[in-house]
Amino acid sequence: MTKDSIETAYSFLHQKMNVYIHSSLDWQKDDIEYAIASYADAMSPELYAAMSGGRNDFLRDHKRFREDMAEAVEQLERLCFASQEQK
Repeated sequence: MTKDSIETAYSFLHQKMNVYIHSSLDWQKDDIEYAIASYADAMSPELYAAMSGGRNDFLRDHKRFREDMAEAVEQLERLCFASQEQK
């Protein structure tokens, strides 16, 4: 898992989360859920494992999506700061 992959994932998820939490459009929220689940499918397995805590449905479960997204952004933020401190 590289610093760039962490920062890219943070930027993507943070931006999508801000749109998601302020949206009142169900179709837009569904599109964001799909985009993030697709992103999670393609991301580094090591990075996904670090964020998911071993949950295979992390960022893929409609019922927990909002909570998972907030948790992922929080964890990625911590990883970003940790990678910056190692410089």
